[in-house]
Amino acid sequence: MKRRTFLKVVSLPALTATGLIGWATAARSRNRYYEGPVSDHFDGVRFFTPGQPQDKGLFELARWRLGGGRRDWPESFPSPFRDKPPAEVQGLRSALIGHASFLIQVAGLNILTDPVFSERASPVSFAGPQRVNPPGIAFEDLPPIHVVLITHNHYDHLDTETLGMLWQRHRPKIVAPLGNDAVIRAEHPEIPVETRDWGGAVDLGSGVTAHLEPAYHWSARGINDRRMALWCAYVLTTPAGTIYHVGDTGFGDGKIFHAVRERFGRPRLAHLPIGAYEPRWFMQPQHMNPEDAVKVLRIVEAEQALGHHWGTFRLTDEGIEEPPQDLAAALQAAEIPADRFRALRPGEAWSPPV
Repeated sequence: MKRRTFLKVVSLPALTATGLIGWATAARSRNRYYEGPVSDHFDGVRFFTPGQPQDKGLFELARWRLGGGRRDWPESFPSPFRDKPPAEVQGLRSALIGHASFLIQVAGLNILTDPVFSERASPVSFAGPQRVNPPGIAFEDLPPIHVVLITHNHYDHLDTETLGMLWQRHRPKIVAPLGNDAVIRAEHPEIPVETRDWGGAVDLGSGVTAHLEPAYHWSARGINDRRMALWCAYVLTTPAGTIYHVGDTGFGDGKIFHAVRERFGRPRLAHLPIGAYEPRWFMQPQHMNPEDAVKVLRIVEAEQALGHHWGTFRLTDEGIEEPPQDLAAALQAAEIPADRFRALRPGEAWSPPV
């Protein structure tokens, strides 16, 4: 499988998976990924989140990167878990592969979210955030994959090398927000991608539907494509209950989470990100911290939450074990039992109690 070559010129320190490459002044005359009507979150060239702060600029990036305070990470942080999932689950099972990559098995379907099996979350193989633990499910141990859900195009969420491998072996249905089909086709023109806007839905079969819902985040693959592809969270309505999967989001004003609760009811399961949150002055608009994630749990009233987006790729300033520690403190302060919101390690799986 050839390595990604979508970027021609890159600034490696900036091309972390948090998408901190958006300071360049880009031509605003056209969108290279998507053409469509102006809406309340698309100005004809770029997507945006109504009423919420947008991505940071060069000055803020330099202030963060030169400001110090970054905790050390170990070169290796192996997980004690290694999952070999069953070929099929009629009920519900969710296993963390690593970072934001989950294998959701429900109603006989096997669904991957933001699958990243590469060693780096980067456009190149020799630099950028590197894994400190292997995928919790080996690629060869994956069951037949029916669906892949992509939340946005940052390199820690959209790994075109992995998508190519999955297409060769499994031929899954691939679902993504608007514009991300062009990103994938640039590397793999043979792969069809179903795209939807916020509020759109895709029937996955077996009584499962994927609904694309807003998230407070942004997108970029290079130095001049900031917010030219949409980002989203997913709500899966299934025979085993509703699943709310959030790849990346800030908490913002909280309205998007109230809207999910009102429209879809109480989720059976919520995948909520708990990492990549320091320093708060920089990361708050785009990444929740554990305290924010607990607020989301209380708003949507999920029966079970699983924490992800921590402990695999070093993206921001917090230490590698701070997210689960901060989550434990936030749950205690909110008087929520610790087992209702678990910070998963790669290879760790959850199923509803029988």
